[in-house]
Amino acid sequence: MRTSRLAKETQQIVSALSSTRALRSDARAIRSNGVKHEESGVLPPPTLGESEVARPRAKRKRDSADTPATVRSPRKAPKLEPEDASTERKPRRIPAKHIKGPVRVHAVEPPQDWERLYDITAAMRKRVLAPVDTMGCESLAEDHRSPLDQRLQTLIALMLSSQTKDTVTAAAMKNLQADLPGGHFCLESLLKVEPTELNRLIEKVGFHNNKTKFIKAVAIILRDKFDGDIPDTIEGLVSLPGVGPKMAYLCMSAAWGRDEGIGVDVHVHRITNLWGWHKTNTPEQTRAELEAWLPKEKWHAINHLLVGFGQTICLPVGRRCGECELATEKLCPSAK
Repeated sequence: MRTSRLAKETQQIVSALSSTRALRSDARAIRSNGVKHEESGVLPPPTLGESEVARPRAKRKRDSADTPATVRSPRKAPKLEPEDASTERKPRRIPAKHIKGPVRVHAVEPPQDWERLYDITAAMRKRVLAPVDTMGCESLAEDHRSPLDQRLQTLIALMLSSQTKDTVTAAAMKNLQADLPGGHFCLESLLKVEPTELNRLIEKVGFHNNKTKFIKAVAIILRDKFDGDIPDTIEGLVSLPGVGPKMAYLCMSAAWGRDEGIGVDVHVHRITNLWGWHKTNTPEQTRAELEAWLPKEKWHAINHLLVGFGQTICLPVGRRCGECELATEKLCPSAK
């Protein structure tokens, strides 16, 4: 029994050693064959042993010499324009700044024939009634009220008139005069009225929501800083919310009777530029130009004159040059 068992174990060891030697010799043969085939450029298919698992062969990396080098095209140099006056870039246009305060332009010569042009326009205005003649801000205050209340009503009318037709402004003023608390248009009633009710009374005017806020804020400022009256200086008036230079100069003239500047609205700015009196970009620039040469006794009248002229004949759209004597007399360079 012992001899047969030893014999069996010995036979198993010999068999194992034989298979190991066979595997080694197969590997050597594969390597030698691979070298030969590699020299010829063809590789033999791999031989797998029983205990090995077939796996996909990884791709052979190409030699750097076989890989073509990627050549990047150089960046194009920016095209240089010739230094010539005709190819220079135009400078960026900077918007004109608003001029604040009583600015004057010195050494300005009056336009040629300006007095004749002014007189003919005044004559035409007398023949045609314009909305500003009956419903302008200067005429909307209640004449039976105290001067204090009249000044306040004039200021509020000017604040309402911005971006609003005279007819609409007049209607809003009538609402305030009739329906403010106590039926009396005064500072106390403006302080008492609720913002929603005030907004309802002026709802037809342009930007009525903002104007409601401005009017309520102005009422508080007049009470706390100006003893219940409106300011009697340009600086004081323009410090109020919603009050610009045009309103301030018109208010000084209408409420206090002092002509400290010209109230230039869109009509005055547009028409004087059409006449060629100046080339300005803003109403404030127009005001400064006009004040440099126009006689002071005409400062108050020119606003009323040109607003009515712009409402009846020299309209913003569809100017009636055929009905205008300035065109007949060839005094207006913009006549069609």
